[in-house]
Amino acid sequence: MTGNRAQIDYWNGPAGEKWARYNSETDRNLSEAADAILKLAAARPGERVLDVGCGAGATSMMLAGAVGPSGFVTGVDVSQPLLAMARRRAHAANVEFLEADAALSPFRPEHDLIFSRFGVMFFVDPVAAFANIRKSAAKDARLAFVCWRGVEENEWVSLPWAAAKAILPEQKPVPPHAPGPFAFADAGRVKDILAEAGFSEIAFKKFDGRMDLGMSPDKGSFAVPQLMGPTARALRDADEDMRGRVQAAVSEALAAHLARTGHIRLGIACWLVSARAK
Repeated sequence: MTGNRAQIDYWNGPAGEKWARYNSETDRNLSEAADAILKLAAARPGERVLDVGCGAGATSMMLAGAVGPSGFVTGVDVSQPLLAMARRRAHAANVEFLEADAALSPFRPEHDLIFSRFGVMFFVDPVAAFANIRKSAAKDARLAFVCWRGVEENEWVSLPWAAAKAILPEQKPVPPHAPGPFAFADAGRVKDILAEAGFSEIAFKKFDGRMDLGMSPDKGSFAVPQLMGPTARALRDADEDMRGRVQAAVSEALAAHLARTGHIRLGIACWLVSARAK
């Protein structure tokens, strides 16, 4: 697992614990995107599904409901804190959760649907990772995942970042294709990755929606925007004073949005990606 070690360490450290702590907020915030990709995936009764980057298991359990007792869902993730929550939440006999790196795990070719809600953008070598994931596919299996488009199109990231960057020191540019939430913003690159990994009938559909951050710009509402994107990256090594100043600035920006709109609902911009295993 050395190739993805940095990501594995990240999701098993304080970040993974924080995602688990704010899991209910995460599921709420991603609900519109999750509904869209679940609809596109169209899991059917009796199918076997692999949920890549399943996190705390919300989509795995939705998929388990769709495939019914004659089907089965395997959720796979590297994060022990999130998987522990998924196993506690599991309430169906037709779902299991595995701690494994999807880029390397020796999957059996038995899955009719390979699915992911924002779980496939973190591979160090995405072609090799998707080639390995394709090995999990039964004949003519479907692939369906949702990933983020660019930072500038995603208000839930760009609004906090606009408030934070006036306070933060100048940040070193990050390579646009580095593993991270926005690594798959370039649809052309993603299409090439999937084609090289052995997928066909590759299609992209834009999805624009809203992320519901609740009714208060306090620390709880701020938790999820802080977890991803350039603001989170800039704060990783910041001291407490800098963190406090940035949080105050972002909370003020969210409060202004609340005053204008009556609710903190920020725009999201995604790709809904579908393909077939050759």
